[in-house]
Amino acid sequence: MDKIKHIFFNKEAFMYLVFGVLTTVVDYIAALACFHGAKFSEITSNNIAWLISVAFAYITNKLFVFESKSFQAKILVKEIVSFLSARIITLIMADIIIWGASELTIGFLEAKIASSVVVIAANYVFSKLIIFHRK
Repeated sequence: MDKIKHIFFNKEAFMYLVFGVLTTVVDYIAALACFHGAKFSEITSNNIAWLISVAFAYITNKLFVFESKSFQAKILVKEIVSFLSARIITLIMADIIIWGASELTIGFLEAKIASSVVVIAANYVFSKLIIFHRK
């Protein structure tokens, strides 16, 4: 129980929450602009927003949340590849949720919110335990 408390209730988790909210704002603005403004499909809008928000998330997670200070090529490549791999997994999860909601005639915004809950939790676990893991 103490290990679970340490993982989710500390400065790092607080910073993840702050930058997670900012990343979510970036993601929603981009997704809704693509969907309502550019009239792209739900999945296309979500995927474009994903590209933008993942770049923002990587930078803020590396520098401010997990404080990974190394810029050695070997470490950067490992972080970026693992970060993108984890985010691709959670993108697929989000797309499945959004697609399923669309099939059930649930609105895009509602589906996006539901998928965000799942994605945020999964992304934190991937980042904490795999991507920016300190040995």
